Amino acid sequence: MSSVQQKWEQRYADANLKTPANPCYVLQQHSKLLPFSGKALELACGLGGNARFLARCGLKTDAWDISDNALTVLNNYASLNHLPITPLITDLEQMLLPYQKYDAIVVSRYLDRSIAKQIMQALKPNGLLFYQSFLGPKQENGPGNADFYLSSGELPKLFSGLRCEVYGEGWLASENSLDLNPKQRYSWFVGKKIA
Repeated sequence: MSSVQQKWEQRYADANLKTPANPCYVLQQHSKLLPFSGKALELACGLGGNARFLARCGLKTDAWDISDNALTVLNNYASLNHLPITPLITDLEQMLLPYQKYDAIVVSRYLDRSIAKQIMQALKPNGLLFYQSFLGPKQENGPGNADFYLSSGELPKLFSGLRCEVYGEGWLASENSLDLNPKQRYSWFVGKKIA
């Protein structure tokens, strides 16, 4: 088991069905843009707050994460609530995304710039990317590595192959119940793959 996987297994070691898992701000605020049916993916899903929301919106949802503990909770939640969620344990640094498979992809609180092109290629024509992550400079109770922070205006450039539908930056309440800091600075983006 890698040190990264160990870190996340430990983070979710005590998680259970009662542990809150909420969708991110950008997905909740702009859910009207979602299609009524189709296939969705949440990358680095943790307990799957976004995946649960997508599935409730009628999308068959894949949920990928490195933590087996988190995915076990999500799988049990999906089974109990009859939600079309398929969890997959995945190291995103080793995984190739499928080509033009998804109508919507959601990434929240995760940043790996090297897979931006793959994410865009995984969208079907007219597919939507909902992306929200930490805005630099480094924040207390945020990631310790400065590489995991976006710079101001970076998301539309990083995903310049998509048409920008929504972009914003600012302070948001954390959707993660495991956070000690109730507010953090984020950058958020909705991009559309033009057919």
